Order: sequence, then C-alpha cells, then structure tokens
Amino acid sequence: MNPLFFLVVGVFFLIYAGLNYYIGLRGWQALFSHQPFVNHYAYWLVFWLIALSYLAGRIGEKYYPGWLSHWLTLVGAYWLGAMFYFVLILAGIDLIRLLDRLFRFLPGWARVAGIAPAVGLCVFLLVSGLLLFGAWNARHPKVQRYHLALPKPAGNLTQLHAVMVSDVHLGTIVKNGQLVKMVDMVNSLKPDIVLFAGDVIDESVEPFVEQQMADSFRRLQSRYGVYAVLGNHEYIGGHAEEVVQYLREAGVQVLRDQYVKVAGSFYLAGRDDSSRERFGAGKRKDLAALLSGVDRRAPLILLDHQPTDLENAQIQGVDLQLSGHTHLGQMFPNQLITGRMYEDDWGLLRKGNLQVIVSSGFGTWGPPIRLGNSPEVVDIVLDFVH
Repeated sequence: MNPLFFLVVGVFFLIYAGLNYYIGLRGWQALFSHQPFVNHYAYWLVFWLIALSYLAGRIGEKYYPGWLSHWLTLVGAYWLGAMFYFVLILAGIDLIRLLDRLFRFLPGWARVAGIAPAVGLCVFLLVSGLLLFGAWNARHPKVQRYHLALPKPAGNLTQLHAVMVSDVHLGTIVKNGQLVKMVDMVNSLKPDIVLFAGDVIDESVEPFVEQQMADSFRRLQSRYGVYAVLGNHEYIGGHAEEVVQYLREAGVQVLRDQYVKVAGSFYLAGRDDSSRERFGAGKRKDLAALLSGVDRRAPLILLDHQPTDLENAQIQGVDLQLSGHTHLGQMFPNQLITGRMYEDDWGLLRKGNLQVIVSSGFGTWGPPIRLGNSPEVVDIVLDFVH
C-alpha cells in the first residue's frame, strides 16, 4: 500500500487525538479537577469512548452488530459537531488569556482562579445549546424559491416548474424517515420535473437497500420524470455503479456525462462528478464533448454536483446550472471558507447568459446539525421566451 496513505492517515489521527486531548484537558481542569467524587481515570475513559466513537463506528461497521455500529456512529457524529465548537470557543478563550498577559485589558475579576468552573460550565452549556438547535434546524427543511427567465424558445412550453434537491446523504444518519419527508415536500410542490444534484447516497448503499428507500423514491410525482447526477460521496463509498443501479430501479434516471431532450422542448445535461478520477473511475467527459450534439437554440439546463467550471459552462452556452456540494458550510462559520472556495457557494449567480443556482442541500454530512444555514428543497419556475 502507498506509504503516503499511511502518512496522511497517521497525521490525521495525531491531529484528531491532539485536538480531543486539548478539549478533554480543558474540561478536566475547569469542571472536574477539584471534584473529589470524580475519578481521573474514569473521566478520561468516558471521554475517549465518546471522542473515538465515530471512528469506531465507521471503521468497525462490518464487524459490529448493526445497532452498535449505528449508535457509535450517531454519538460520534454529534461529538464531531461538539468538538468543532469546543475547539473554536476554547481556543478563543485561551487566546484572550494570552493577550491579557501581554496587555492586561481584562477586569480583575476575570483573572480570579475560581472563575474557571463557571466559565467551563458556560462553555459546556453553550455548545450543548448549539448542538440542540443545530439538530432541530437540520430536520426542518425549507422551500427556497426562484423565478427565472430563460431567453430561448422551448417548443410548446412557455414555463417549466422544476424542483431540485441536492446532498440528501442517505445512509446511517439520514434515514428513510427524512427521505419520506423530502418526497412529501417535493410532491406538494407539484413539479413538472424533479432533479437531484448529487450526493443522494452517503457512501454506503446498504442502508438504502435495508430501509427500502427505493419505495420512497417511486412515490415521487412529476410530469417529465426524475433525473439525477452522482456526487463525490457516491464515489468515496466505492459503490457508484451500485448506486446508479439502485436509483434507476427506483425510477430515477441517472445522467453520467449524458444529455436528454425533455418533452421535445429543452435539454437536460448531467455531468459526472469531477472527483471520479480520484477514485479510479477515470476522467469525466469534457463539457464541450458532452454537449456536442445539443442545439443551443433550445434551453439548456446542466446538473453538476460541484459548482465549479462555471466559466466553461458559460462559454458552452449553458443557460442554467444546478449544483450543490457546499452545504453553505453546514456549520457556522464555515461559510466564510466556502465563500472563498467557490464563486457561488449558495443561491443565484448570474454570469453573462449563464444563471447558476447552488443549493445548501437537504441532508447533512458528518455532524447531523446545521448552524448558519437551513436545509432546503429548491423550487424553480422557469419562463421561456417565445
């Protein structure tokens, strides 16, 4: 096996263990070090069981009973969210303390040693509150609406009502119950066409099969059908071909560097995800080659999981690109990062004749929480010009 792989994994575990030790140490110092009824070894045993539960659940899912793997993964996923905010808040507190040693700007009471338990309790309650609200928010999706004009004739169509969903991440954490909620939301909008912009399944296809999620997909109702493209997570799991098979059996037409003409009126193209090459599936087709047979006089809608290569989409005459992937950072303040990484990390972008809509997604990846954004189903009305 590649030595670089072991190096990367080793560095990851060192960083992960170091950050968790930092959190555990600060928790012990602030809340428990002066409590005679709390055993030092018991504290660290419980702490590391929680801190390592996500890794244990994911690595051992083929060896543990299903219920044990599920609960380890679920507890660990929430811990990942807690870990993120504990590190941010504790590092901020320690930075303020360091700066105060240099510039002495804090009031005298803030330097009293006895204040540590109160600060520690406030940090614990704050993070707990963020997790609770984030978990609630993640399970209450909204409908995000757009009304756009595409300045091209579309045969007999004057208007198209499309519903787009991205990043459902069906799997161990996002289960069939949330899928049913999503299907009900989509059907209530009475769309002409339903579009999935990648990351429908979160790596493993086993929960999809075990929970009979195909039956939920078959309940989707639309005039012109249901279409999807793959995202990076279908490739990360190593089961992209199986995902395509299961989705097609569930009534979803998966476009893999293909296009179709819908209702003889407009073109819908689907690009395979750009990550496929990293997972041994070869390069995706160049956009110019993919669209070589498309009549640019008709409206052209492109599904591409990641909102990249926008300049090329504009050059190739794409009228509307629909993407996801970013989750709008999922947990505040990560949108400050996605906003720098992508020209459009959420919402509507107009780039010449190209219009781009990027969704924050319906599900979650990793921590099942959302802060600073909302899960969404995207409702799009397109007016065609005659």
